[in-house]
Amino acid sequence: MSESNELVRAEEVPANPHRAPLLNGCPWHDVNEMLQAVGLRPTRQRMALGWLLFSKGGRHLTAEMLYEEATKAKVPVSLATVYNTLNQLTDAGLLRQVSVDGTKTYFDTNVSSHHHFYIEGSHELVDIPDHSLSLNSVPEVPEGYEISRIDMVVRLRRKR
Repeated sequence: MSESNELVRAEEVPANPHRAPLLNGCPWHDVNEMLQAVGLRPTRQRMALGWLLFSKGGRHLTAEMLYEEATKAKVPVSLATVYNTLNQLTDAGLLRQVSVDGTKTYFDTNVSSHHHFYIEGSHELVDIPDHSLSLNSVPEVPEGYEISRIDMVVRLRRKR
């Protein structure tokens, strides 16, 4: 990206080139392929958590939400393991981390360049459906750095 203050569209920010595509076969096999494609060993816990994450399409989950799903599915994992796995999948480019208020972190299975609505009352994160959202300028970047991604979260609440 140039250092000028030109219009920057979300789709101009490069996606992670290390991301493995979600395949269309058996979800269990696909999770195995995804993990191996990014150099992660497909342990039983990673496989089970990956299956919970990716078998249901595009999702926004917190570690606590995934831990609750795993518990209901009788997957024997600790909350610390869930956090570690989510961070490993994020570092590998299979998940996108979205922070809201610095207190709540969601993990998004859609790692493409896009933005979000955050619904305050229900603490729900939802993809903004189109690419019409744009920035008129970006800040000057310190020497030796480049912008890796721009995240916008538009907060919504019910009208009073």
